[in-house]
Formats: sequence, structure tokens, C-alpha cells
Amino acid sequence: MVEERVEEQVLKPKTSFTVCGCKLEVVTDPEGKKHFEATCQSKGARDELASIFEQEAILRVNPKVIFEETPPPVAE
Repeated sequence: MVEERVEEQVLKPKTSFTVCGCKLEVVTDPEGKKHFEATCQSKGARDELASIFEQEAILRVNPKVIFEETPPPVAE
């Protein structure tokens, strides 16, 4: 049952979330490139979000979520 939930997370990533009064969505353009688009409740919320994006971004990996990895090629 836990494996099913992990697999579901891998197959269906979340494509929208809310932060600082702004709803962010992951949008794919016609060329297949992904980017964020934000709809904010106010100019202040927009400015706060912009300020956060201008700062350092920290990306972490959740070690509890295991993704299928491709095994390394076998040397002949």
C-alpha cells in the first residue's frame, strides 16, 4: 500500500500550490518547457513573492520518497 502511494506521487506530481497569497501553477509552453505562473491577491503579495524568488533557492530531496533509478551500464 505504501508503494502504491509512492508510485502515485511519482506519476502525478502536484502542479499548483499557494505561497505568500499567490497561487503558483506549473505551466508547459508549446515547446514543452515548464515554468511557474503566479496569480496574486495583491501587489504586496506579488512583490513579496518576487523578493523571495530573487533570493537564494534551496532544493531538497525527500529521502523517504524512493524513485526508480536506472542501473549504471555494465562495462564490457
